[in-house]
Amino acid sequence: MSTSIYLHIPFCKHRCAYCDFNTYAGQEDAIPAYVNALIKEIEFLKRQLNGALDVSTIFFGGGTPSLLSAPQFDSILRALNSAFAVSPNAEISLEANPDTVSQSQLDGIRQAGVNRISFGAQSSNSEELRLLERTHDFLTVIEAVAAARKAGFHNLNLDLIYGLPEQTLASWQTTVQRVADLRPEHISAYALTLEHGTPFGRWANRGLLPIPDPDLAADMYEWTTEYLQQSDYAQYEISNWAKGEEQPSAAGLPSFACKHNLQYWRSLPYLGLGAGAHGYADGMRYSNALRIKTYIDRLINPEAQDAHYKFPQTPAAVNHHKQTQVDEISDYLLNNFRLTQLGVSNTDFKIRFGAGLAEFFPAEIESLLADQLIEKKTSENSEVFRLTPRGRLLGNRVFIKFISSSPSSSRLS
Repeated sequence: MSTSIYLHIPFCKHRCAYCDFNTYAGQEDAIPAYVNALIKEIEFLKRQLNGALDVSTIFFGGGTPSLLSAPQFDSILRALNSAFAVSPNAEISLEANPDTVSQSQLDGIRQAGVNRISFGAQSSNSEELRLLERTHDFLTVIEAVAAARKAGFHNLNLDLIYGLPEQTLASWQTTVQRVADLRPEHISAYALTLEHGTPFGRWANRGLLPIPDPDLAADMYEWTTEYLQQSDYAQYEISNWAKGEEQPSAAGLPSFACKHNLQYWRSLPYLGLGAGAHGYADGMRYSNALRIKTYIDRLINPEAQDAHYKFPQTPAAVNHHKQTQVDEISDYLLNNFRLTQLGVSNTDFKIRFGAGLAEFFPAEIESLLADQLIEKKTSENSEVFRLTPRGRLLGNRVFIKFISSSPSSSRLS
Protein backbone atom coordinates (compact mmCIF):
# COMPACT_ATOMS: atom_id res chain seq x y z
CA MET A 1 0.00 0.00 0.00
CA SER A 2 1.32 3.42 -0.95
CA THR A 3 2.04 5.95 1.82
CA SER A 4 2.03 9.75 1.86
CA ILE A 5 4.44 12.06 3.65
CA TYR A 6 3.55 15.35 5.33
CA LEU A 7 6.37 17.72 6.37
CA HIS A 8 5.45 20.55 8.71
CA ILE A 9 7.28 23.86 8.26
CA PRO A 10 6.24 25.93 11.32
CA PHE A 11 7.82 29.27 10.42
CA CYS A 12 5.81 32.42 9.67
CA LYS A 13 6.74 36.07 9.24
CA HIS A 14 3.53 36.94 11.08
CA ARG A 15 1.04 34.73 12.90
CA CYS A 16 -2.48 35.60 11.73
CA ALA A 17 -5.12 36.29 14.38
CA TYR A 18 -7.41 33.43 13.28
CA CYS A 19 -4.71 30.75 13.03
CA ASP A 20 -4.50 27.87 15.50
CA PHE A 21 -1.87 25.84 13.64
CA ASN A 22 1.51 25.04 15.16
CA THR A 23 3.33 28.10 13.81
CA TYR A 24 5.90 30.56 15.14
CA ALA A 25 6.82 34.07 13.99
CA GLY A 26 10.26 35.62 14.29
CA GLN A 27 12.23 32.36 14.43
CA GLU A 28 13.47 32.28 10.84
CA ASP A 29 17.10 32.13 12.09
CA ALA A 30 16.38 28.53 13.08
CA ILE A 31 15.41 27.44 9.55
CA PRO A 32 18.85 25.95 8.61
CA ALA A 33 18.97 23.90 11.83
CA TYR A 34 15.35 22.86 11.33
CA VAL A 35 15.99 21.67 7.78
CA ASN A 36 18.94 19.66 9.08
CA ALA A 37 16.71 18.11 11.77
CA LEU A 38 14.06 17.23 9.18
CA ILE A 39 16.69 15.42 7.12
CA LYS A 40 17.85 13.56 10.25
CA GLU A 41 14.26 12.47 10.91
CA ILE A 42 14.00 11.22 7.32
CA GLU A 43 17.31 9.35 7.71
CA PHE A 44 16.08 7.78 10.95
CA LEU A 45 13.07 6.36 9.10
CA LYS A 46 15.38 5.20 6.33
CA ARG A 47 17.32 3.09 8.84
CA GLN A 48 14.08 1.69 10.24
CA LEU A 49 12.60 0.76 6.87
CA ASN A 50 15.65 0.05 4.73
CA GLY A 51 13.97 1.79 1.78
CA ALA A 52 10.93 -0.49 1.83
CA LEU A 53 8.18 2.14 1.66
CA ASP A 54 6.34 3.28 -1.45
CA VAL A 55 5.48 6.99 -1.39
CA SER A 56 2.93 8.53 -3.76
CA THR A 57 2.49 12.07 -2.37
CA ILE A 58 4.59 14.58 -0.44
CA PHE A 59 3.15 17.73 1.12
CA PHE A 60 5.01 20.67 2.65
CA GLY A 61 2.54 22.44 4.97
CA GLY A 62 2.77 25.11 7.62
CA GLY A 63 3.25 27.72 8.69
CA THR A 64 4.77 29.21 5.60
CA PRO A 65 6.88 26.60 3.80
CA SER A 66 7.76 29.16 1.11
CA LEU A 67 10.12 30.80 3.62
CA LEU A 68 12.55 27.99 2.84
CA SER A 69 14.95 28.44 -0.08
CA ALA A 70 14.94 26.34 -3.23
CA PRO A 71 18.25 24.64 -2.24
CA GLN A 72 16.72 23.70 1.12
CA PHE A 73 13.75 22.05 -0.63
CA ASP A 74 16.18 20.30 -2.93
CA SER A 75 18.09 18.88 0.06
CA ILE A 76 14.90 17.64 1.74
CA LEU A 77 13.57 16.04 -1.45
CA ARG A 78 16.92 14.36 -2.11
CA ALA A 79 16.78 12.88 1.39
CA LEU A 80 13.22 11.67 0.82
CA ASN A 81 14.14 10.05 -2.49
CA SER A 82 17.10 8.36 -0.83
CA ALA A 83 15.02 7.06 2.07
CA PHE A 84 11.85 5.93 0.29
CA ALA A 85 10.63 4.53 -3.00
CA VAL A 86 9.09 7.81 -4.16
CA SER A 87 6.94 7.35 -7.25
CA PRO A 88 8.26 9.10 -10.38
CA ASN A 89 4.73 10.53 -10.73
CA ALA A 90 4.43 11.58 -7.10
CA GLU A 91 2.34 14.66 -6.35
CA ILE A 92 4.66 17.01 -4.44
CA SER A 93 2.81 19.99 -2.97
CA LEU A 94 3.93 23.19 -1.32
CA GLU A 95 1.86 25.72 0.62
CA ALA A 96 2.94 29.32 0.03
CA ASN A 97 1.95 32.83 1.00
CA PRO A 98 1.66 34.96 -2.16
CA ASP A 99 3.98 37.66 -0.83
CA THR A 100 6.81 35.25 0.09
CA VAL A 101 7.66 33.98 -3.39
CA SER A 102 9.79 35.37 -6.20
CA GLN A 103 10.21 34.23 -9.77
CA SER A 104 13.70 32.87 -9.17
CA GLN A 105 12.58 31.02 -6.02
CA LEU A 106 9.60 29.44 -7.80
CA ASP A 107 11.87 28.44 -10.68
CA GLY A 108 14.22 26.73 -8.22
CA ILE A 109 11.43 25.03 -6.27
CA ARG A 110 9.96 23.65 -9.47
CA GLN A 111 13.37 22.40 -10.59
CA ALA A 112 13.83 20.71 -7.19
CA GLY A 113 10.76 18.59 -7.94
CA VAL A 114 7.78 20.37 -6.38
CA ASN A 115 4.94 20.11 -8.93
CA ARG A 116 1.89 21.46 -7.08
CA ILE A 117 1.59 24.78 -5.28
CA SER A 118 -1.15 26.09 -3.01
CA PHE A 119 -1.39 29.83 -2.38
CA GLY A 120 -3.23 31.17 0.67
CA ALA A 121 -5.25 33.84 -1.14
CA GLN A 122 -8.13 33.89 1.43
CA SER A 123 -9.94 36.93 -0.04
CA SER A 124 -9.78 39.50 -2.83
CA ASN A 125 -11.12 42.24 -0.54
CA SER A 126 -8.45 44.48 1.00
CA GLU A 127 -10.47 45.15 4.18
CA GLU A 128 -11.06 41.45 4.74
CA LEU A 129 -7.38 40.70 4.22
CA ARG A 130 -6.51 43.35 6.82
CA LEU A 131 -9.02 41.84 9.25
CA LEU A 132 -7.38 38.44 8.75
CA GLU A 133 -3.97 40.11 9.25
CA ARG A 134 -2.75 38.82 5.92
CA THR A 135 0.33 40.59 4.60
CA HIS A 136 -0.62 40.55 0.90
CA ASP A 137 -3.22 42.14 -1.35
CA PHE A 138 -5.02 40.51 -4.26
CA LEU A 139 -2.67 42.02 -6.84
CA THR A 140 0.08 40.03 -5.13
CA VAL A 141 -2.00 36.87 -5.59
CA ILE A 142 -2.35 37.59 -9.30
CA GLU A 143 1.40 38.17 -9.61
CA ALA A 144 2.21 35.00 -7.65
CA VAL A 145 -0.05 32.91 -9.88
CA ALA A 146 1.58 34.37 -13.00
CA ALA A 147 5.06 33.66 -11.62
CA ALA A 148 4.09 30.09 -10.74
CA ARG A 149 2.77 29.51 -14.27
CA LYS A 150 5.98 30.91 -15.72
CA ALA A 151 7.98 28.56 -13.48
CA GLY A 152 6.10 25.58 -14.94
CA PHE A 153 3.46 24.84 -12.30
CA HIS A 154 0.45 23.29 -14.02
CA ASN A 155 -1.30 22.20 -10.82
CA LEU A 156 -2.22 25.18 -8.68
CA ASN A 157 -4.62 25.65 -5.76
CA LEU A 158 -5.98 28.82 -4.20
CA ASP A 159 -7.24 28.73 -0.59
CA LEU A 160 -10.17 30.93 0.44
CA ILE A 161 -11.97 31.69 3.72
CA TYR A 162 -15.64 32.66 3.98
CA GLY A 163 -18.02 33.48 6.81
CA LEU A 164 -15.87 36.36 8.06
CA PRO A 165 -17.22 38.90 10.57
CA GLU A 166 -19.29 41.49 8.66
CA GLN A 167 -18.50 39.85 5.31
CA THR A 168 -21.31 40.26 2.79
CA LEU A 169 -22.52 37.74 0.26
CA ALA A 170 -21.62 40.20 -2.52
CA SER A 171 -18.06 40.55 -1.26
CA TRP A 172 -17.65 36.77 -1.11
CA GLN A 173 -19.09 36.35 -4.60
CA THR A 174 -16.58 38.88 -5.94
CA THR A 175 -13.71 36.93 -4.35
CA VAL A 176 -14.83 33.60 -5.81
CA GLN A 177 -15.34 35.14 -9.25
CA ARG A 178 -11.92 36.81 -9.23
CA VAL A 179 -10.25 33.61 -8.12
CA ALA A 180 -12.05 31.51 -10.73
CA ASP A 181 -10.95 34.03 -13.37
CA LEU A 182 -7.33 33.10 -12.55
CA ARG A 183 -8.17 29.53 -13.68
CA PRO A 184 -6.44 27.56 -10.94
CA GLU A 185 -6.80 23.81 -11.26
CA HIS A 186 -8.07 23.58 -7.69
CA ILE A 187 -9.97 25.81 -5.24
CA SER A 188 -10.41 25.25 -1.49
CA ALA A 189 -12.97 27.25 0.48
CA TYR A 190 -13.19 26.92 4.26
CA ALA A 191 -15.60 28.53 6.69
CA LEU A 192 -13.92 30.62 9.36
CA THR A 193 -13.95 29.04 12.80
CA LEU A 194 -13.21 31.12 15.90
CA GLU A 195 -10.76 28.77 17.54
CA HIS A 196 -10.14 28.80 21.29
CA GLY A 197 -6.79 30.35 22.15
CA THR A 198 -6.51 32.51 19.03
CA PRO A 199 -6.84 36.31 19.09
CA PHE A 200 -10.03 35.97 17.03
CA GLY A 201 -11.46 33.60 19.62
CA ARG A 202 -10.56 35.88 22.52
CA TRP A 203 -11.88 39.01 20.79
CA ALA A 204 -15.18 37.30 19.98
CA ASN A 205 -15.57 36.13 23.60
CA ARG A 206 -15.04 39.70 24.82
CA GLY A 207 -17.50 41.15 22.31
CA LEU A 208 -14.75 42.90 20.34
CA LEU A 209 -15.36 40.90 17.16
CA PRO A 210 -18.78 40.21 15.63
CA ILE A 211 -19.75 36.55 15.56
CA PRO A 212 -20.06 35.36 11.93
CA ASP A 213 -23.63 34.66 10.82
CA PRO A 214 -23.95 30.88 10.22
CA ASP A 215 -26.99 31.30 7.97
CA LEU A 216 -25.12 33.76 5.78
CA ALA A 217 -22.12 31.41 5.70
CA ALA A 218 -24.45 28.64 4.52
CA ASP A 219 -25.73 30.93 1.74
CA MET A 220 -22.13 31.63 0.73
CA TYR A 221 -21.35 27.92 0.61
CA GLU A 222 -24.40 27.03 -1.48
CA TRP A 223 -23.74 29.87 -3.92
CA THR A 224 -20.08 28.77 -4.23
CA THR A 225 -21.09 25.21 -5.01
CA GLU A 226 -23.43 26.35 -7.79
CA TYR A 227 -21.06 28.95 -9.24
CA LEU A 228 -18.00 26.70 -9.34
CA GLN A 229 -19.99 23.90 -10.93
CA GLN A 230 -21.01 26.33 -13.67
CA SER A 231 -17.33 27.27 -14.02
CA ASP A 232 -16.33 23.64 -14.72
CA TYR A 233 -15.07 22.82 -11.23
CA ALA A 234 -16.20 19.50 -9.79
CA GLN A 235 -16.83 19.36 -6.06
CA TYR A 236 -15.25 16.17 -4.75
CA GLU A 237 -14.97 17.03 -1.03
CA ILE A 238 -17.01 19.24 1.28
CA SER A 239 -14.61 22.20 0.92
CA ASN A 240 -12.72 21.38 -2.28
CA TRP A 241 -13.30 21.75 -6.02
CA ALA A 242 -11.06 20.73 -8.90
CA LYS A 243 -10.86 20.77 -12.67
CA GLY A 244 -9.99 17.89 -14.93
CA GLU A 245 -11.53 14.82 -16.44
CA GLU A 246 -13.09 12.21 -14.18
CA GLN A 247 -10.52 9.54 -13.35
CA PRO A 248 -11.45 6.10 -14.73
CA SER A 249 -10.05 4.41 -11.62
CA ALA A 250 -12.09 6.57 -9.23
CA ALA A 251 -15.45 7.74 -10.54
CA GLY A 252 -16.33 11.12 -9.09
CA LEU A 253 -12.76 12.32 -8.73
CA PRO A 254 -11.52 15.00 -11.14
CA SER A 255 -7.93 14.58 -12.27
CA PHE A 256 -6.73 17.65 -10.35
CA ALA A 257 -8.20 16.50 -7.01
CA CYS A 258 -5.51 16.79 -4.33
CA LYS A 259 -4.05 13.28 -4.13
CA HIS A 260 -2.34 13.97 -0.82
CA ASN A 261 -5.49 15.08 0.96
CA LEU A 262 -7.34 12.10 -0.51
CA GLN A 263 -4.95 9.92 1.46
CA TYR A 264 -6.32 11.49 4.65
CA TRP A 265 -9.96 11.36 3.55
CA ARG A 266 -9.66 7.70 2.61
CA SER A 267 -8.09 6.88 6.00
CA LEU A 268 -4.91 5.62 4.35
CA PRO A 269 -1.43 5.77 5.96
CA TYR A 270 0.78 8.84 6.04
CA LEU A 271 3.91 9.85 7.89
CA GLY A 272 4.09 13.22 9.66
CA LEU A 273 7.56 14.78 9.88
CA GLY A 274 8.54 18.02 11.57
CA ALA A 275 7.52 19.95 14.69
CA GLY A 276 3.92 19.22 15.69
CA ALA A 277 3.30 16.93 12.72
CA HIS A 278 0.77 14.11 13.07
CA GLY A 279 1.00 10.74 11.38
CA TYR A 280 -0.97 7.53 10.94
CA ALA A 281 0.65 4.24 9.99
CA ASP A 282 0.59 0.60 11.10
CA GLY A 283 -2.66 1.26 12.97
CA MET A 284 -1.03 3.95 15.12
CA ARG A 285 -1.67 7.68 15.36
CA TYR A 286 1.20 9.75 16.69
CA SER A 287 2.37 13.35 16.98
CA ASN A 288 5.74 15.10 17.25
CA ALA A 289 7.04 17.67 19.71
CA LEU A 290 5.48 21.08 19.07
CA ARG A 291 8.26 23.58 19.67
CA ILE A 292 10.96 24.18 17.09
CA LYS A 293 13.90 24.00 19.53
CA THR A 294 12.54 20.87 21.21
CA TYR A 295 12.10 19.19 17.84
CA ILE A 296 15.63 20.06 16.73
CA ASP A 297 17.15 18.96 20.06
CA ARG A 298 15.40 15.59 19.93
CA LEU A 299 16.80 14.87 16.47
CA ILE A 300 20.41 15.94 17.10
CA ASN A 301 20.61 14.20 20.50
CA PRO A 302 22.68 10.98 20.45
CA GLU A 303 19.60 9.17 21.76
CA ALA A 304 18.10 9.79 18.33
CA GLN A 305 19.89 6.61 17.26
CA ASP A 306 18.19 4.59 20.01
CA ALA A 307 16.47 1.50 18.66
CA HIS A 308 13.57 1.70 21.11
CA TYR A 309 11.74 4.05 18.73
CA LYS A 310 9.58 1.78 16.62
CA PHE A 311 8.05 2.65 13.24
CA PRO A 312 6.25 4.93 12.59
CA GLN A 313 7.64 6.89 15.56
CA THR A 314 10.92 8.78 15.45
CA PRO A 315 12.80 10.53 18.29
CA ALA A 316 10.59 13.59 17.64
CA ALA A 317 7.41 11.71 18.63
CA VAL A 318 5.88 12.63 21.99
CA ASN A 319 2.44 11.00 21.76
CA HIS A 320 1.13 7.82 20.22
CA HIS A 321 -2.09 5.84 20.29
CA LYS A 322 -2.72 2.34 18.97
CA GLN A 323 -6.08 2.46 17.23
CA THR A 324 -8.89 0.18 18.32
CA GLN A 325 -11.41 -1.04 15.77
CA VAL A 326 -13.93 1.46 17.13
CA ASP A 327 -11.32 4.22 16.62
CA GLU A 328 -10.68 3.04 13.08
CA ILE A 329 -14.37 2.94 12.19
CA SER A 330 -15.01 6.42 13.63
CA ASP A 331 -12.05 7.93 11.79
CA TYR A 332 -12.99 6.17 8.57
CA LEU A 333 -16.53 7.53 8.62
CA LEU A 334 -15.45 11.04 9.67
CA ASN A 335 -13.02 11.18 6.75
CA ASN A 336 -14.81 9.30 3.97
CA PHE A 337 -18.15 11.04 4.40
CA ARG A 338 -16.35 14.28 3.52
CA LEU A 339 -15.96 12.96 -0.03
CA THR A 340 -19.07 14.30 -1.70
CA GLN A 341 -19.12 11.87 -4.64
CA LEU A 342 -17.24 8.82 -3.39
CA GLY A 343 -18.72 8.77 0.13
CA VAL A 344 -18.56 5.49 2.03
CA SER A 345 -18.40 2.44 -0.21
CA ASN A 346 -20.09 -0.56 1.39
CA THR A 347 -17.61 -2.87 -0.35
CA ASP A 348 -14.57 -0.99 0.95
CA PHE A 349 -16.09 -0.73 4.43
CA LYS A 350 -16.72 -4.49 4.48
CA ILE A 351 -13.18 -5.27 3.33
CA ARG A 352 -11.77 -3.13 6.14
CA PHE A 353 -14.11 -4.05 8.96
CA GLY A 354 -15.72 -7.36 8.08
CA ALA A 355 -19.32 -6.22 7.57
CA GLY A 356 -21.26 -3.54 5.73
CA LEU A 357 -21.96 -0.08 7.13
CA ALA A 358 -25.67 -0.77 7.62
CA GLU A 359 -24.80 -3.92 9.58
CA PHE A 360 -22.70 -1.90 12.03
CA PHE A 361 -25.07 1.07 12.26
CA PRO A 362 -28.56 -0.03 11.17
CA ALA A 363 -30.56 2.49 13.24
CA GLU A 364 -28.23 5.40 12.44
CA ILE A 365 -28.34 4.74 8.70
CA GLU A 366 -32.13 4.47 8.73
CA SER A 367 -32.47 7.74 10.68
CA LEU A 368 -30.04 9.68 8.49
CA LEU A 369 -31.70 8.45 5.29
CA ALA A 370 -35.10 9.46 6.66
CA ASP A 371 -33.77 12.93 7.57
CA GLN A 372 -32.30 13.24 4.05
CA LEU A 373 -28.83 13.94 5.44
CA ILE A 374 -27.33 10.99 3.58
CA GLU A 375 -28.33 9.15 0.43
CA LYS A 376 -27.71 5.65 -0.85
CA LYS A 377 -26.50 5.18 -4.40
CA THR A 378 -25.70 1.99 -6.26
CA SER A 379 -22.51 2.00 -8.31
CA GLU A 380 -21.20 -0.78 -10.54
CA ASN A 381 -19.56 -2.64 -7.70
CA SER A 382 -21.07 -1.41 -4.45
CA GLU A 383 -23.68 0.51 -2.57
CA VAL A 384 -22.38 3.95 -1.63
CA PHE A 385 -23.59 6.13 1.23
CA ARG A 386 -22.82 9.84 0.87
CA LEU A 387 -23.93 13.20 2.18
CA THR A 388 -26.81 14.94 0.46
CA PRO A 389 -26.42 18.66 -0.37
CA ARG A 390 -28.35 19.33 2.85
CA GLY A 391 -26.08 16.92 4.69
CA ARG A 392 -23.00 18.83 3.57
CA LEU A 393 -24.32 21.87 5.42
CA LEU A 394 -25.14 19.78 8.48
CA GLY A 395 -22.19 17.42 8.29
CA ASN A 396 -21.47 17.59 12.01
CA ARG A 397 -24.91 16.13 12.74
CA VAL A 398 -24.03 13.17 10.55
CA PHE A 399 -20.59 12.66 12.07
CA ILE A 400 -21.86 12.96 15.65
CA LYS A 401 -24.57 10.40 14.91
CA PHE A 402 -21.93 7.77 14.24
CA ILE A 403 -19.28 8.86 16.72
CA SER A 404 -21.74 9.04 19.63
CA SER A 405 -23.02 5.53 18.82
CA SER A 406 -21.25 2.25 19.44
CA PRO A 407 -21.04 -0.09 16.47
CA SER A 408 -23.10 -3.23 16.86
CA SER A 409 -21.05 -5.31 19.30
CA SER A 410 -21.74 -8.52 17.38
CA ARG A 411 -19.84 -7.06 14.42
CA LEU A 412 -16.71 -6.05 16.33
CA SER A 413 -13.82 -8.45 15.94
